[in-house]
Amino acid sequence: VQLQASGGGLVQAGGSLRLSCGFSGSGFSFNDMGWHRQAPGHQRELVAGINSGGSTSYADSVKGRFTVSRDGAKNTLYLQMNSLKPEDTAVYYCQVRASGRYYGTRDYWGQGTLVTVSS
Repeated sequence: VQLQASGGGLVQAGGSLRLSCGFSGSGFSFNDMGWHRQAPGHQRELVAGINSGGSTSYADSVKGRFTVSRDGAKNTLYLQMNSLKPEDTAVYYCQVRASGRYYGTRDYWGQGTLVTVSS
């Protein structure tokens, strides 16, 4: 399974960014997915998740500002981030739980994309 994240960058507080994560893997089925972030000096935390049925969940700190979605036809996971705050500055990682006949079920991670929000 391969994941490729993109869309990070520098934005002013109050601005918006959309992160994308393309995923692929022949013979795999893709289940729950999520976006995580890790700020300097902090542990990685789950920001938003979406399951195979399309139900979503969010960390309290981003509720009402971030929206996670997935496009099955394009094999892409998105994170729309609005009303960004300096405390959203972090490296963002996409995560996909995939099942394969010979590999079982496990989580796969993208390479991370840096989001910097200036005040």
